Amino acid sequence: MTRTPRTQTRRQLPRPRLKAFLGPAFIAAIAYVDPGNVAANITAGARYGYTLVWVLIASNIFAMVVQYLSAKLGIVTGQSLPEVLGKRLSKPTRIAFWAQAEIVAAATDLAEVIGGALALNLLFNIPLLWGGVIIGVVSLGLLMVQSDGHQRRFEAIIVALLIVITCGFLAGLFVTPPDWAATASGLVPRFAGTDSVLVAASMLGATVMPHAVYLHSTLVNDHPTQQTDTAHYLRATRIDVLWALSLAGIVNTGLLLLAAVALQGASGTDTIEGAHAAILSSFGPAIATIFAVGLLASGLASTSVGAYAGSEIMSGLLHIRVPLLVRRLVTLIPALVILAFGVEPTWALVISQVVLSFGIPFAIIPLMAYTRNPEIMGKHSNGRVLRIVAGVIAGVIVALNIALIYLTATGAA
Repeated sequence: MTRTPRTQTRRQLPRPRLKAFLGPAFIAAIAYVDPGNVAANITAGARYGYTLVWVLIASNIFAMVVQYLSAKLGIVTGQSLPEVLGKRLSKPTRIAFWAQAEIVAAATDLAEVIGGALALNLLFNIPLLWGGVIIGVVSLGLLMVQSDGHQRRFEAIIVALLIVITCGFLAGLFVTPPDWAATASGLVPRFAGTDSVLVAASMLGATVMPHAVYLHSTLVNDHPTQQTDTAHYLRATRIDVLWALSLAGIVNTGLLLLAAVALQGASGTDTIEGAHAAILSSFGPAIATIFAVGLLASGLASTSVGAYAGSEIMSGLLHIRVPLLVRRLVTLIPALVILAFGVEPTWALVISQVVLSFGIPFAIIPLMAYTRNPEIMGKHSNGRVLRIVAGVIAGVIVALNIALIYLTATGAA
């Protein structure tokens, strides 16, 4: 469904209070605290202590700019990024673009279903395959809430899960606080050898998830406050993005600090299972259980958001709306197949992140081009400073993802 672009006549409508605008960025922020991020940040802290804190700070700043631009495109045009692309690409190009986006959606679901299945295995010793099925069924229930037109209720559920994720991943820091002086020193950009460069590239290069970029431009137009005037909505969206991505940044930094406190130098902590075992040994069963609950919430929330994004991508590019049940099954099957064949979960997570890397330029580059184009954005097109900042961010993210793909393909990873 094509949404009506915003017009000058809407500027006279009453302005809702700020809290009415909060929500879309919190759903997008789930992409930044998914199981893949958990694995990457724990690995960084366990191997290099506080050294790579600065990478997370830089990643978070990049994410804020990218997600704001996605929301801005949706607010100003009244269309999602896939819809804008769908109107400007030829049919063969649209289909090819959709195909790569669909592969990215499947890779996203792979990481998130596997992470949720791991959490159920850690909590209840449920076999990974059945854990993946349970995650898929529960996420479908969450999607049914959204598809029934209860956007605010869906947002409330996702925010609640985000709170659970935050508590689950940060609880250990209240038991054993990090070395704050060492944390501050980690803000100084530096590396600890060649291997740490690769880890940093993985952390930064995989920060911006393609599905979150596509989806945020949809979320702002599905929001109940979408009819307010454009300038006011943009100001409120900046606050929404700041709060949501700041929370995601705190969670990711907390994971790294938790690993630096309890896991540094420990063996076997380069897998989620190994990290959980080390947390159990260092903090006790209560904190280990809370961590696993946070991982479960991460898997449930992120796989729901990923399937939602896949539906919007198909609608925008192919002008086809497929029932969410079908969408859920299509993207769930590859993850279940991998779990059924007994592939090592953390290795599967790594491969999924490499696949995601292929899709990032296809989302980032058009977004930067469209939001700077006055023909599309009118007077809200990006100013000179924002164009430069956005261009640098896009260049860094794309270059790091190319490096990550190259290093993985050549065996350096």
